[in-house]
Amino acid sequence: MLPPSVSEISTLADIRPGRLGAGDYALNFADASPRLSPAQALLEAERCLYCFDAPCITACPTGIDVPSFIRRIADGNLRGAARAILEANPLGGMCARVCPTETLCEQACVRTTQEGKPVAIGRLQRHAVDALMDSPRPQLFTRAQPTGRKVAVVGAGPAGLACAHTLARLGHDVVVFDARPKAGGLNEYGLAAYKTPDNFAQRELQWLLAIGGIEIRTGWAMQSPAQLDALRGEYGAVFLGMGLATTHALGVPGEGLAGVEDAVDFIARLRQAGDKSHLPIGRRVVVIGGGMTAVDAAVQSRLLGAESVQLVYRRGPGSMSASKEEQHWAQTNGVTIRHWLAPAEVTGQNGHATGVVFARQALVDGRLQGTGETECIAADMVFKAIGQKLGNPVLAEAGLALEAGRIKTEGDGATSLPGVWAGGDCRAGGLDLTVEAVAHGKRAAQAIHAHLSG
Repeated sequence: MLPPSVSEISTLADIRPGRLGAGDYALNFADASPRLSPAQALLEAERCLYCFDAPCITACPTGIDVPSFIRRIADGNLRGAARAILEANPLGGMCARVCPTETLCEQACVRTTQEGKPVAIGRLQRHAVDALMDSPRPQLFTRAQPTGRKVAVVGAGPAGLACAHTLARLGHDVVVFDARPKAGGLNEYGLAAYKTPDNFAQRELQWLLAIGGIEIRTGWAMQSPAQLDALRGEYGAVFLGMGLATTHALGVPGEGLAGVEDAVDFIARLRQAGDKSHLPIGRRVVVIGGGMTAVDAAVQSRLLGAESVQLVYRRGPGSMSASKEEQHWAQTNGVTIRHWLAPAEVTGQNGHATGVVFARQALVDGRLQGTGETECIAADMVFKAIGQKLGNPVLAEAGLALEAGRIKTEGDGATSLPGVWAGGDCRAGGLDLTVEAVAHGKRAAQAIHAHLSG
């Protein structure tokens, strides 16, 4: 039996597009954190103490010299500020938009201790990089003399693009393979639309590619060990940065009902939609999870016009991987956050989800256990956001050592296979942050360069 179509679903549940007025979509999905004006940027830059041995530098996974770029903003040298940022982080524009600066550089800011309010490092970083991108000469870097060596990069996300750009600057030729129709990875498909409006992911990609020496091949997925063997034979080195392609299942009855969907698929569909008024959304939405993806799915459901959106997490607020700021953002946008509830069953009627039964949880001797109480929350649509995994058996079959389901590496990203490096979310032991993926890609590129240089 085929699953019901969107029109059939609409007769079973209150799911439909166009819940809002035509002008509301542009307003709702406008930039969530607008640019600083020149005057605002100058005032904010002058709050920086330009600390010696600044803790904000250590807190940044890519090691951006924060006091240096902020001083240049204060001096009116935006191009110099952008260079200081992009030398350390070639995806500094995107990271300025999506990094949890409140738990990284800004948390370490001395002003936080003194005044309870850090310097707005992320917004200043965006101010400088955006000024460069909008300038007549946005390209800062040139390639070294060609080395004649070729490197394959699998995955056109933050890790792969950072690796490719670093290698291209060093004079190597790079071919980037990606399964999606567009390059960009998480930046293109996995982030809330209000965080990266105006097609910024693709504009940043074009800036990266403008250095030369990088070829993008889309529609290529690693489906057999022979493909990796072929790359190792044809290229001087291989970098794996394919991210996490598989989502965790709820593992409860009713999970296969219509109206139940992975949150990452919903976000990707929304990001690629030309007209958001055509996207169907339920009147009552339940999002299961406690991370950034859960927040992005929940908030965007509200912005599409859902009347009731509940984000449900099995533990307490302190255990949520979404930052306090993200949680507050969700609540500000009308999302109700529920805690200590674990999904037990998705209920349905005529093949479509009608609600979720949750089992109440409690900590007993430090372990999460059910109390025996249950609660049913009505829902037309249910989004699963309980984490992702690598989920590609080809990697183990190819001989790569894995750890907790991800690729095991040395500090520079070297894997158990000679000539193969890995980074980003597919690498074991990471934080699953865009900025960390960039750091992985850069570090691996330097190791690959040393390897190719003999």
